[in-house]
Amino acid sequence: MKNNSLKLKICGMKLNTNQVAELQPDYLGFIFWKNSKRNFTGAIEEISDSIKKIGVFVNASIQEVKEKINTYNLQAVQLHGKESVEFCKELKEELPSIEIIKVFSIKDEFDFCVLEPFETVADYFLFDTKGKLPGGNGYTFNWDVLKQYPSTKPFFLSGGIGLEEVEQLYAFLKTPASKYCHAIDVNSKFEIEPGLKNIDKLKELILTLSN
Repeated sequence: MKNNSLKLKICGMKLNTNQVAELQPDYLGFIFWKNSKRNFTGAIEEISDSIKKIGVFVNASIQEVKEKINTYNLQAVQLHGKESVEFCKELKEELPSIEIIKVFSIKDEFDFCVLEPFETVADYFLFDTKGKLPGGNGYTFNWDVLKQYPSTKPFFLSGGIGLEEVEQLYAFLKTPASKYCHAIDVNSKFEIEPGLKNIDKLKELILTLSN
């Protein structure tokens, strides 16, 4: 399923970050939300500069986001709550080098009009499965909804992607709906427990994506 342009983000890093970093994904996600089982605290050991570190936030203050960016040398932020256009604009103006990923949750349908105000303040969109939690619900949404995607902004595809979904992913990547799919985002389907990633399963995914 070789797709040289498709990037890989591994999210929910906590307990074995260095082992995962050795696999050389494009992005590692660190969740800074206290209600998450994968809430990250402590230090991030030095990892390759080729891997972008993304901080995941849910309705955090600008100050908290800035503090985490400085503490952990983050290159991007993923905004998973009800952050406003003004919030994103202020963050972009204060930290222009930081990439902003704005998350939208989908189940069986979605009003893409809500994306338009964020076009000028977000670098990427991320589409996740609508569920009880802001993320990590462990199941996919109906990717056919993305056939109606009206934007040219690159997006991350998230929500319950595991090895069992590879065939479905392969089919999606052959459709026009995937034209602006920049990366896939994996998390709970590649865990032994929350925050502890299954290295063998991740290796299998990476091998599949590269073949």
